[in-house]
Amino acid sequence: MPSVNLTQTLSAEYLELFQTMEIKQSRFDDVDAIVDKVVLNRAVYEDVSEQLGAPWYFVAAIHNMESSLRFDRHLHNGDPLTSRTRHVPAGRPIDGNPPFTWQVSAQDALKLRRIDRVSHWSLEQTLYQLEGYNGWGYRLHHMHVKSPYLWSFSNQYVRGKYIADGTWSDTAVSRQCGAAVLLKRLEQRDEIPALGDRIPANVVPLRHASEVIEHGEDLQRFLNSFPGISLRVDGWPGDKTSDAVKKVFGFFLEGDPRSDNA
Repeated sequence: MPSVNLTQTLSAEYLELFQTMEIKQSRFDDVDAIVDKVVLNRAVYEDVSEQLGAPWYFVAAIHNMESSLRFDRHLHNGDPLTSRTRHVPAGRPIDGNPPFTWQVSAQDALKLRRIDRVSHWSLEQTLYQLEGYNGWGYRLHHMHVKSPYLWSFSNQYVRGKYIADGTWSDTAVSRQCGAAVLLKRLEQRDEIPALGDRIPANVVPLRHASEVIEHGEDLQRFLNSFPGISLRVDGWPGDKTSDAVKKVFGFFLEGDPRSDNA
């Protein structure tokens, strides 16, 4: 079980950090070189993501952080695919025999972290899952440092990192491109949708309805991220959901009798 929950406060923090993040000018070439490799191998990431229901760019971000985009390494921790993992988590994958394909190992790594059980992928959820993949040590024990696993190479991170398991340094500086930075650059280059948009693309066309409809739950989860809103997530965008839309955006859902365009 995670030791940190994705609360409204944490969701708001992720959103603000991502929206105000700027990639350091001195690191742009490094980040773009990583993005070029990620885009080149997009089909491989999509193959894994389709099996798990996670965005392909989430898989790519983990791949960069854990094994520097090498396809001869386990996604779990960067150990060689020629044998089961030796480092934590050791002995993976349990099934099958080495050498393992990258796709088989990647699916095992992500299922071990229960990524296949995540039902929706907002920006906040994506950053939460990324930070949790690395662990909550920064947030729980060194709150003065934003996790470099997410924010390295950006204005949100300066220094401070774990230099070994359980060994902390206030002066060490991460030399890896943070996962959130990679996502931001993919967004800037129009390789992925605008993740920081407060209106998810799949909830924009929803209408006021008297029954459960596709993506209705996505809309309700999104609205629940705002203070003062608490909707039952049942996929039915009725009056209460429309009221929440009105509170957040200043208009009712299309089709609501109270709306000017009903």
